Amino acid sequence: MKLLKKKTKHLLTQSGFTLIEMLIVLIIISILLLIAVPNLAKNRDIAIEKGCEATKDLLKAQVYAYEIETGNKLTDIQKLVDDKYVDSITCPDGKVLTLSDLDK
Repeated sequence: MKLLKKKTKHLLTQSGFTLIEMLIVLIIISILLLIAVPNLAKNRDIAIEKGCEATKDLLKAQVYAYEIETGNKLTDIQKLVDDKYVDSITCPDGKVLTLSDLDK
């Protein structure tokens, strides 16, 4: 009988998080999210911009390689895709590049 009372008492005195403690943790997490989310959105825009610059640099190099190998001046950038010099002429933001974009 003593053993049963001891186990029951132990179950009733188990510690856990109170509602106030949980509320404080949720407030702290919310504040951290309010700080982090705008920075992530800003960094995403910067990453897309840098990705487009890298795509332009790659296309410039491939235009040069095409002109050296064929001996012809490139008039249509789509020819790079057709001849398997590049897989795509699209920036990460979805903008399709043209030869005039590479001169900038």
